[in-house]
Amino acid sequence: MDHRELGGVGPVTEVGLGTWNIGGSWGDVSDEEGREAVRAALDAGVDFLDTADVYGDGRSEKHIAAVLDERDAHDEVTVATKAGRRLDPHEPEGYDADNLERFVDRSRENLGEDTLDLLQLHCPPTDVYYRPETFEALADLKERGKIDQYGVSVERVEEALKATEYPGVETVQIIFNPFRQRPATSFFDVAERRDVGVIVRVPLASGLLTGSIDRDTEFPEDDHRNFNREGEAFDVGETFAGVPLDAGVDAVEALEPHVPEGMSLAQFTLRWILDHDAVSTVIPGSTSPEHVESNAAASDLDPLSHQAHGATRDVYDEYVAEHVHHRW
Repeated sequence: MDHRELGGVGPVTEVGLGTWNIGGSWGDVSDEEGREAVRAALDAGVDFLDTADVYGDGRSEKHIAAVLDERDAHDEVTVATKAGRRLDPHEPEGYDADNLERFVDRSRENLGEDTLDLLQLHCPPTDVYYRPETFEALADLKERGKIDQYGVSVERVEEALKATEYPGVETVQIIFNPFRQRPATSFFDVAERRDVGVIVRVPLASGLLTGSIDRDTEFPEDDHRNFNREGEAFDVGETFAGVPLDAGVDAVEALEPHVPEGMSLAQFTLRWILDHDAVSTVIPGSTSPEHVESNAAASDLDPLSHQAHGATRDVYDEYVAEHVHHRW
């Protein structure tokens, strides 16, 4: 699999694995299913795994550690985790040195690492980006060897732009896919100019861009695609990339005729993302080893044609932009 530079982190595979769904909020996933997804990613050549301390209250981090222990592969894989989602989103002052160190120490224990490869603020409230003391605390954790690099995971383009003003921020994780196109025009050039790595999350729009979801699809009670449709639990942009389900299904139906023969819609989507040079890595998640392998294979596909990119833009403009473009 091809590698790309991820800011100061170094080279990572351009397709990684996101592990939100093996931790929680995606229905019932057994421990063995979760670990098997990580094994499948490693077998497919993936060497970048993304997790967070709140994914199953550390469950995802522990699954990763268990598999890396099995394979004695801690030094061969870059693991990015996140911290801060445990704090009250209405109290940005909670993102202080004491809390961040406490979260980092817990993740170090969960992952079995003395030093975290990459620690990201986990979609903090916007005011946090205007608190230099938060980023000074991250710099101190790096200086003391508890983290190797640090970055942010953001909800909005404006937060990404602000974050890159701090010289120690090496990575930005952001939602980007055919249904969330604004980062390409409003952020990517800044990231390239400042040598900031870009991690693309929610690439398949919570499964919409796999073509396996329709208007009548029912989700388990504990699946965020059931309980967060209107943003009841967290930012609505995390679910279906913020696109109302009916509009998303219409957009998928319009996009599918433009998918080349022999390529799945998911692979088309991942290839579309990778065709943007500013992207360092994309982190689709799945509990199916077959889907993990298929997603990883998108790295080896040829770039999409200009016609395919044009059609994707047209679908976005017609079905999606009004719902998302000026929100995130």
